Amino acid sequence: MKFQSIIKNLSLVADVDAHCDIPCGIYDPIVAKIAAQTVLKMAVRLEAVDFQGGPSSVDVPNSVVRFVQVKEEHAQKVKEELNILWADYFKPEHLDKYPNLHELFWNANKLAGANKQSVSSDSAKKLVESVDEIATIFWATKGVDYNDPLADIRFGS
Repeated sequence: MKFQSIIKNLSLVADVDAHCDIPCGIYDPIVAKIAAQTVLKMAVRLEAVDFQGGPSSVDVPNSVVRFVQVKEEHAQKVKEELNILWADYFKPEHLDKYPNLHELFWNANKLAGANKQSVSSDSAKKLVESVDEIATIFWATKGVDYNDPLADIRFGS
């Protein structure tokens, strides 16, 4: 095992994760939705941190750093997941039926970037709403009502 670790460390090969470009049909905005909700949760937690009188231990700054790190990672995940849907799933016929798709994706990506740069639960709520709007359209293209609580059961989503 040690020899393999040395070879791996010396090689220029890197591990990567990616969605394939083969039209497998396995797309779902749920990852973006969960990531957006995580951004919101971290923003709420960051806004609730009490800095009055200064932290008495490293727990407060440690928690703040962790909240920020998670918020930024998940905001980036929103961008990645939305860009996969935009580039690989949505087709010209979808744009014909939903002419605001460009604007929705543009604004959602901008909101994700803004949520990486600052802390605002209002901005994070807008990000969740944008992802929800895209998810609604995504599922509508499959004939599923995104707001129907039984859709997962009936359609095996």
